[in-house]
Formats: sequence, structure tokens, C-alpha cells
Amino acid sequence: MCGIVGLFLKNDSMRPRLGEMLTDMLITMTDRGPDSAGIAIYGEGDQLKITVQSDSPQTGFAGLDADLAAALDGPVTMRVIDTHAVLTLPDGTEAQARAFLLDRGLRVMGTGHSMEIFKEVGLPRDVARRFGLRAMSGSHGIGHTRMATESAVTTLGAHPFSTGTDQCLVHNGSLSNHNRMRRVLADKGFAPLTANDTEVAACYLSSRLAEGADLGQALEGTLQDLDGFFTFVVGTRTGFGVVRDPIACKPATMAETDDYVAFGSEYRALADLPGIEAARVWEPEPATVYFWER
Repeated sequence: MCGIVGLFLKNDSMRPRLGEMLTDMLITMTDRGPDSAGIAIYGEGDQLKITVQSDSPQTGFAGLDADLAAALDGPVTMRVIDTHAVLTLPDGTEAQARAFLLDRGLRVMGTGHSMEIFKEVGLPRDVARRFGLRAMSGSHGIGHTRMATESAVTTLGAHPFSTGTDQCLVHNGSLSNHNRMRRVLADKGFAPLTANDTEVAACYLSSRLAEGADLGQALEGTLQDLDGFFTFVVGTRTGFGVVRDPIACKPATMAETDDYVAFGSEYRALADLPGIEAARVWEPEPATVYFWER
């Protein structure tokens, strides 16, 4: 079933409240997905960051910043948040850093200059509390509560999925041609690493953006190349997008004011947003791309 939330702030004065608003939206969707939860926050930043996860953070993160700095021959800082760590490192070192981190047995959640991803198994309110999501600020973010139907309940199976720099995706639905698309994407150098069909969609988006498509064009491509029923909500460093398949059997609601654009699998996820009583509220049309960019 799953629940999706998203919030794109047009009013910069609201940025300190992004985490608070997204957390309330996410918790409201708990009964659509109690297995695991995740959130991507887009904040300020001009340095490359990699968010990693460890099941044993006390040992997994011990000395990690110093060891990585020595491997990269450059400055590395580390901020540990529960089972995740956000590493800041020199530009141009992502590939080398990824190889080092994977060799250490760590899981890469995402990379980017503004994006940080936090996701774990458990109820949304517990995941939000563990990572201190309420206190986070930023320009936009997306979140997901998962009810696993086609793959195991694991941290790596939780959403959002990030397969490109400052890019991530959450999904409600099921893809019927994901196995064929895995082969196509692998040939392009965007091979999914998990059994989750959502990662296939994320890899597809990354491949289109890498080929020069803008966010709107990449989302249009999902309607042509991905079969099944789906709602995708996507974040990039400067953008926020939504698309539903031509049948649009999965519920979706959007709201827009002068201050923000919001998405929720159900209206109740949006009901407590400031100014919602004056918002333009609508159900996204099937096979129609909506996106906003800064």
C-alpha cells in the first residue's frame, strides 16, 4: 500500500519548519506503511556529502572520518545520527569514497551537495524520533512509509531510493517490467543493487537525467518506458516532481499556496499544514507530469 509525502517550500522563511511539517505528514501515513520509513531532506550546502548506514554504528563509524580522509588525501568531517553518518568530503572524490565505504561494509543511502537521506525499519514516528527529523531544516523534502509486498523489510528496501547525485525517488505501486528494465539500465551503467522495483525507477530517472533530460522530461519518460501502476514523487537539488501512471489507481492529493507545494497519498497528510484552508487542492491527473524548480 505505502504512503508518500512531499513538501516543496516556496517561502524561504519556512525552511526551519520543514522537518517538523514533513514529520507530521509522515506519521499521519503510518497505517499505509508500518514496516519502515524514510525521508530525504534538501538543505543548504556547497560541499559533497555521502550519507551512510551501519547496523553497528559504534564500531562501523569508529575512526571512519580519519580513515577516509587518509584514503582520499583530503579533509573529511562526519556527523553521526543514530545508525547513519553524514560524511562531508572534497569534490571529485565520490567514486573513490564509495568504493572505500562499501569495502568497509557500510551502506550508501545517497550522495549530494544538499541532500541527506535517513531511512530505517520501524514505525514512522520511531524512525523520525531516532533521526531527529523534526529539527531538520531545508528547502524541500520527500518521505515514505512502506508496507512491503514484493521484497524484504530491510533498511535497503526502505524508500527513498537515491541512484544519482542530489536525486531521489519514492514510489507507491508496482512495476511489471522491472526485470527487463534492470537489464536495460545495467547496459547503461545504472544497475539496481536491490530486489526492490522502486530502485529500478530511481535508476531509470538517473539515466535520463544523465542523458541530459530535465526533470519534466525524465518524468515523462516513465510513462513511456515503465509498465505497471505507480505514483512517483521525486526530489532533485532544485526540483520537486510528481507523476502517476495512466490508470492512477493509487490515491494522491496535492495542495499549493504562495508558500509551498505539498503532496500526500491522502488529504489527511496535508490537513494540518499552515494555510491549507486557502490552498488550491487537487488530485493529480493520470499520466500528467507536475514539477516545480527553483
